[in-house]
Amino acid sequence: MAEIIEKIHAFVEPLLEGTDVFIVDIKLKPTNNFKVFLDADSGFSIEKCVAVNRKLYHLIEESGMYPNGDFSLEVSSPGIDEPLMQIRQYKKNIGRKVAVTDTEGKETVGMLTAVGEEAITLEVKAGKTKEIVSVELPFSTIKTTIVQIIF
Repeated sequence: MAEIIEKIHAFVEPLLEGTDVFIVDIKLKPTNNFKVFLDADSGFSIEKCVAVNRKLYHLIEESGMYPNGDFSLEVSSPGIDEPLMQIRQYKKNIGRKVAVTDTEGKETVGMLTAVGEEAITLEVKAGKTKEIVSVELPFSTIKTTIVQIIF
C-alpha cells in the first residue's frame, strides 16, 4: 500500500510545481479509494481542487495501475478539525488560536505566534492573573495541533 501511495505522491508533485499548493497527506482505503489532502499558502480554492483532481485522475488512468478503472479519487483540503501536519500549515496559521496536545496528553491552548524548524511558540494565559506568556513547544513533544475556530 505504501508503494501505491508513493506513486500517487509522484503523480501529484509535478502538478503542484510553480504553485503555492502543497501535499498534506495521501490516504488509500482498501477499496482503492484515494484521498489526497492538499493545502496552499494563499488558501486552497475549489477551482484549484478541481484542476488537480482532473489532472491526477487522468494520470492514474493512463498509468495502467487500475486497468479496469477500479479506483476512486477525492482531492480536498483537510477539514478544519484535522490536525496540522506540515510546517507550512503551522506557518499559514500564525496569529490563530490553536490547541496543542503533547505526547503525554496535556493540552495547551494559545495564539500561535512563531514557527521554527524545531518548535512552535504560543502566547498563553497563565496563572490566576491570566498574564500572557510565551511558551515554546518542540515538535518532538507535539502529538496534535488543531486550529480553534472563534465565532
